[in-house]
Amino acid sequence: MRWWDIPPVLDLERELFPDDAWSEGMFWSELAHARGPAATRRYVVAEGDGGRIVGYAGLAAAGGLGDVQTIAAARDRWGSGLGARLLTELLRYATDFECQEVLLEVRVDNARAQRLYERFGFAPIGFRRGYYQPGNVDALVMRLTVQDAVQDTVEQSESHG
Repeated sequence: MRWWDIPPVLDLERELFPDDAWSEGMFWSELAHARGPAATRRYVVAEGDGGRIVGYAGLAAAGGLGDVQTIAAARDRWGSGLGARLLTELLRYATDFECQEVLLEVRVDNARAQRLYERFGFAPIGFRRGYYQPGNVDALVMRLTVQDAVQDTVEQSESHG
């Protein structure tokens, strides 16, 4: 993701998360930490036909711990595998950052996203009460041990190869 991607990402953000969308300033702040040798963030966008941004995702990393900051796919891309591709990219960055674990929060009422994370090996570890505001919706906190995920991917590749 680059600075010129922020306006179309914001449009998608507001469409998908009308009650708790990130602000333009939040995206600018995250991208400010995504460049240079001391970068602690990685943000990606997915483009569809005609260069339209159809998804985006971001990861923060520090001290061996990664945190999925955001991940979103346009509604017309749900079920297409785009979310899985975005999450795969974030986990690749987590490996680059030498993260041992990756955490994320997901709305307790978002079963579709929870299933995606479970397929990747994320397991529930707790809740954050009232995390999503202003709706006061709880977040399910999930964790992935990166080494386990890498091993699972290698084993799957070997069994299909």
